[in-house]
Amino acid sequence: MNWLNKLERKFGRYAIHNLTLYLIGGYIIGFGVYMFVPNLLNLLTLEPAYILHGQIWRIISWVLIPPSGNIFTTVIMMLFYYSLGTALERTWGAFRYNVYIFSGILFTVIGAFLLYLIVGVDAVGYGVFFSTYYINMSIFLAFAVSYPDMEVLLYFILPIKMKWMALVYAALTIYDLVRGNLFTRIAIIASLLNFIVFFLSSRNVKPYMPKEQMRKRKFKQEQERPHMTYAGGARHRCAVCGRTELDDPNLEFRFCSKCNGNYEYCQDHLFTHEHVK
Repeated sequence: MNWLNKLERKFGRYAIHNLTLYLIGGYIIGFGVYMFVPNLLNLLTLEPAYILHGQIWRIISWVLIPPSGNIFTTVIMMLFYYSLGTALERTWGAFRYNVYIFSGILFTVIGAFLLYLIVGVDAVGYGVFFSTYYINMSIFLAFAVSYPDMEVLLYFILPIKMKWMALVYAALTIYDLVRGNLFTRIAIIASLLNFIVFFLSSRNVKPYMPKEQMRKRKFKQEQERPHMTYAGGARHRCAVCGRTELDDPNLEFRFCSKCNGNYEYCQDHLFTHEHVK
């Protein structure tokens, strides 16, 4: 994703930090509307026909509509997705997380207008098919891919790994996709397209996965440590063969992230040594 790297270097400082908190705040506003002035929700849905007739706020106001449920399930949902979203933002960085969320919103809007063109310019009332439900699903799936072995308590009782929950949700989504009508299919594909784009190729996200981030942080810490000096004033020495940069100026040295301790290896032994435990 070279284009994304370039965008991050150029616009990364404008990223919205703690974006999930703002999304949750929008849900709170939407839930308040649902509780006290429910008729107002009809003015918030994503309806291209009304947008093209001047109600441009609908392009973004549909994000305020919370998933259906009572106040208890809504609060649990908000807390759950807040924890997932903030974890992803810490893992990927604010800019990439912003791109992921806003691309999901953008693809949903594009999907709604595509459906508008397919069904007919006079079609209205299908805005209810486009909600943040599958965008939240994309957050969940992204977290499950990043932290597949993390366990959560299902119904606060049963421990289950994220990867198994993701497989269940993916199966249910595929079922909805197969059995649903045209409206449902376009809504699902559009809302989850950001997940498909980001995870279509594992190499695009590998540098931002937790294990890789941890390895980089550990390497940076090792590099920042005061270097020991060896015979002749050498600053690097291979823990296997004992060679230093004085023996061969072309040698490269790296710390091993899998060894317990401050062990440095030359390029000939970095991948072949026995890890120190």
